[in-house]
Amino acid sequence: MSALLAIPAALFRLFFQTIPLALGQIWANKVRAVLTALGIIIATLAVIIVVGALTSMRDYVLGEFESIGARNMWVWGDVPDSKRTVLSWTDVKMTTYEANLILETAPSISDLTPMCGTSADVAFGKKNKMGVSVRGVWPEWHDIEDRDVIYGRRLSRIDVEERRQVCLINESAIEELNLDRDPTGEFLLVDNRRFLIIGVLETKEVFAALGGGEARSELYVPFETSKMMNPYTWTYFIMRVDEPTETRSLDQIAADAQAEVRFVLRTHRGLRGEDEDTFNTEVMQNNIEMFNGLAAVIGVIALCIVSISLLVGGIGIMNIMLVSVSERTREIGLRKALGAQPIVVLIQFLVEAVMLCLVGGLIGLSLGLAGVASLRFIPNMELDDASVPQWAILLALGFSAAVGVVFGMLPAIKAARLNPIDALRHE
Repeated sequence: MSALLAIPAALFRLFFQTIPLALGQIWANKVRAVLTALGIIIATLAVIIVVGALTSMRDYVLGEFESIGARNMWVWGDVPDSKRTVLSWTDVKMTTYEANLILETAPSISDLTPMCGTSADVAFGKKNKMGVSVRGVWPEWHDIEDRDVIYGRRLSRIDVEERRQVCLINESAIEELNLDRDPTGEFLLVDNRRFLIIGVLETKEVFAALGGGEARSELYVPFETSKMMNPYTWTYFIMRVDEPTETRSLDQIAADAQAEVRFVLRTHRGLRGEDEDTFNTEVMQNNIEMFNGLAAVIGVIALCIVSISLLVGGIGIMNIMLVSVSERTREIGLRKALGAQPIVVLIQFLVEAVMLCLVGGLIGLSLGLAGVASLRFIPNMELDDASVPQWAILLALGFSAAVGVVFGMLPAIKAARLNPIDALRHE
């Protein structure tokens, strides 16, 4: 019973006597305390900045991946090195027959469009724009790329089948060709061919590292129309795999889709046994996984480097606490002579070390949060939501407290073991 009653008394002494006494000692030696805790301040600041910056950059890049399409998959023809003298690039080019074959026999593929592209001179009235990107697509391209029209209508299956000379343009093309805000119904000359504008697409800006950059004019025409204009343009496929379910993750679906497409194309192209593939596939989900793995490795390396600052800070804490024990030897002897138990003296000095580290940690945390907030003002980077995850804040403060416990233990034990008689005689 007496042991149970002693617990509240010990907690009362800790919160209302020991901690205020520790804070008083820190306040009495403010300059020395700040200089001592400088390593903890720098380490905590670095942890917050590193985690905040990596998290913000990771979210930003993943957002750019998502804008391209996490479920997207690409397939293109490829001549193996061993067959460079046997096959030409024309032999391995993707065909619309293979596109339809994949749609019919690959259950993990939900949508597909063949694509081909070229550059053309585009004119409207007296305005002429050279080297405009002109791409041939199927109507499914709208859903795969998440590119809907803001004026007019989408491409249709009839446009493709009848090889109509119609086109979609983006907002940048409107500006560069001095078109009306809604130019649907107007005609453009594309390599001296007359094309009717049926819709306007919102310009999609993509992070430069992912193949984007400054917005530029784009024209999209029915795939068969593009092939009629230039049958030698390179053809590739963009597909969208099925949505993940409770039983199948996106990783599994992407792997199944790649296996199905590979089986269909190898069978159709008569590839057997050890024959190398005459095509390549790429799934956006694979790039996302690779980036996540790279970001995790960079984060671990950065935190390991930052931990060196914590080690240096901990050594500084231990050094100053040893000095404090030497300076307060007579005080310790007096307290012990008046009946203070060694455990009480140990806890007093241990709490002082922990509070010193926590004060340094809070200063570093404040500076770190301010630093992360400043990331929002970096030009050309959409980091308006830059923030520090809660786990990083708790981690930084937890490490600060742990450093105080680990490196404050030796001075605290030294103080607790002092002989009261010897301590009182100390000069």
